[in-house]
Order: sequence, then structure tokens, then C-alpha cells
Amino acid sequence: MAGAATRDWLPDGDVGRYYLYKATKAVEFYRPIMYLFFLQQGLDFTQIATLEAIYNLTTVFGEVPTGYVGDRVGRRNSLLVGTVLIALTLVGIGLASSFLALAGLYVCWSMGYNFRSGSEDAWLYDTLTDDLSEDQFAHVRGRGESVSLAVGAGAAVVGGALGSVDLSYPWFVAAAVTAVGVLVLLTVEESDTYEASTADALGFRESLGVIRGMLAKRDIRALVVYYYVLYAAVTYLVFVYLQPVFETVVVDLGLDPAQVEPLLGAFYAAYSLVGAGLSYYTGAIEDRIGLRAWFLVLPFAVGGALVGMYFLPILALPTFLFARGLADVTRSLAGQYVNDRIDTVGRATTLSALAMVSGLTVVPFQLGSGVLSDATTPLAALAVSGAVLVVGSALVLLWEVPIADGTTS
Repeated sequence: MAGAATRDWLPDGDVGRYYLYKATKAVEFYRPIMYLFFLQQGLDFTQIATLEAIYNLTTVFGEVPTGYVGDRVGRRNSLLVGTVLIALTLVGIGLASSFLALAGLYVCWSMGYNFRSGSEDAWLYDTLTDDLSEDQFAHVRGRGESVSLAVGAGAAVVGGALGSVDLSYPWFVAAAVTAVGVLVLLTVEESDTYEASTADALGFRESLGVIRGMLAKRDIRALVVYYYVLYAAVTYLVFVYLQPVFETVVVDLGLDPAQVEPLLGAFYAAYSLVGAGLSYYTGAIEDRIGLRAWFLVLPFAVGGALVGMYFLPILALPTFLFARGLADVTRSLAGQYVNDRIDTVGRATTLSALAMVSGLTVVPFQLGSGVLSDATTPLAALAVSGAVLVVGSALVLLWEVPIADGTTS
């Protein structure tokens, strides 16, 4: 364990360190210029969509094994491996200049997030269980996302400004900030709940049995299709096409194209602050609106907005402004619902399996939208995805309501 001197600058308590770790995720440095950087390297939309498909295929094949590793060797150790891998990959992307190099780096990038995805939520839920406060998972996770987005607001402005000088610079800064997360994780301990469990003795066959048992539960299986397949896949496309659509809309409104990168930085800052505000009140949303009402309304509202953007492009700006916050709140609420219905043993494996499902199903969405974007426009691709979300969600509801009756948390 790290010494006391290492801990002096850290907040007290594991939840405080969790918030600090969330502040080092650094994605907003490169996010405002990410796809502009790829276009500058000579990639077209089909190649960009292919990179995203490679990322998600790696997720498909890597999520369950890395979740299994998280259960066996500890959630903190899994987070450490993932964070180191992500930091190194970000440096590589900033130096890359070809599709093949980026394809290889995307495999490494996805593996880094594989190691973090299930283990992060599993560690947080078990840590809260130590204090008998696991019902606060959505609240604490929402606050964590709020911290990440609030820090990201400043990072977006910096990233946009750096991108106006050189589109590779934001990647290097993001790598350095991500590396700070390694120092934070070195001060974090495994939860008592995990240590007292038999998760570290879980065999791979038993892990697959845990996943099958989870999918057999009536109050979870419909949510898997409704949220982890349809909603997650479509909202993923929103983040992929935000930059080219934003550029098209603001240039059509009369903005000088040379000002797009700095304006994107400011827009991402605003979008991060809105997201931080929504995420901060995740617990209040859960208490006042309820999971059932939230999940029954949101897919239709988001799908309708994406279709509407095609007919009135300026609607893209408010839609994008709220997209991140709505996605993070929904992810936290889904995490609370699923975590409440699974056991500590195999928790990281199960959560990674859900991420794997999302990664698998988003691939045809990505590839289809890339081809459609090159043939028409990114706005048309988002409109089609919005229509798929509305129709698909309606069909799921006809099959089975995804949130159990009487569920409020």
C-alpha cells in the first residue's frame, strides 16, 4: 500500500478518492477535436466508423475475460492496469498518422476500458455495501460523473484551444492527466465486502453461469435489450457524429470555418457543465421521477429529437447539449437497478458482460451509419438511428416492460 505521505493531498475516504479518480478521466481534452483529428489524418466516415467497430468488437471479446480478471485479482488492480493502458494509448493516438496504426491503437484503447468498465462500478457498489449504503450507488456514481464533467468543462476549452494550434496536442495532455489516476488508484483499497467474498476463487465456467443466471431474470432481461442494446447503441452514435454535424450547422449559420475548433471547445464545456448538473442530481431524479418513468419516456424523447434534427438542423445544438448528461444519468440508474439484483460474487464479470452486449450490438449501428453518412449526411444517419430507437423501444414494451412493477430504486 502507498505510504501516508502519498495520501496527504487526497480527500478522506474511499468515496472521496473515487471522485478524485473520476476527475482524472480526461476525455474532454480530446473529445472536442477527436473526429476532426481523424479526418485530418485522411480518414473518411466509413473508416472512422470502422475504428469504432474495432473498438466495440474488442469490447465484445475482452469484456468478460477482463471482468473475470477483476473478480479474481481485485477490482483496484484491474482499474490500475486499464488506466496505465489508456494513458499509453492516448500518447500513441496523438502520434499516429495512418488508419492501420489507429486500428491497432483502438484495440489497446478498448482493452484499457475493458479492464475499468465492470471493475469500477463493482468496486464502488461493494465499497458502499461496507457501510450498508449500497442504495446510494446511483447517487454517488452520479456525483462522480458530475465531478468528471465539471472538470471536463475546463478541459474542453483547453482541448479546443490546443486543437486550434495542433490537433495532436489534446491527446498528449489527456494522457498526462489520465496517468494521475494511477497515483490515485494506488491509494485505494479493496472493499471489505469483496475481501470477505469468494470472488477471487470464481472459476471461468462459474462466471458464465452467473451471467446466464442474470439474463434469465425477468426483471433484467428486457432492460438489457431496451437500454444496453437499443438506447446505448443509438446514443453512442450521437457522440460519434456530434462534431461533423455541429460543424455543418454552425457554418450554415454563418460561422467562419476557421473558428469551428475553438467554438467546439466552448460547446463541449457547456455540454459538460449541463451534464455535470444533471449527473449531480441523479439521486434526486431517482427519488422524484423513479426508474420506471425515466426509462419509459427517455428513449422516445431522444429518438424523436434525432429524427427532428434532420428536418430542422438547428435542433442539433440543444439535443447535443443535453445528450451527455442524459446518457450519464441513465447509465447510473441502470447500474443501480442491475447491481441491486446481482451478488458480489461475479459482480465485475456480470457488469462487464452487459458492456459486452452493448459493444456487440453497436457494431452494426456503427458500420451502417458510417456507410449511410458517406452516401448522404451524418444528420440523415442520426435520423435513421432515432427512428430505430423509437420503433425498437416500442416493440420491447410490447414484449415486456423493462423495469419491474413498483420499482423506484
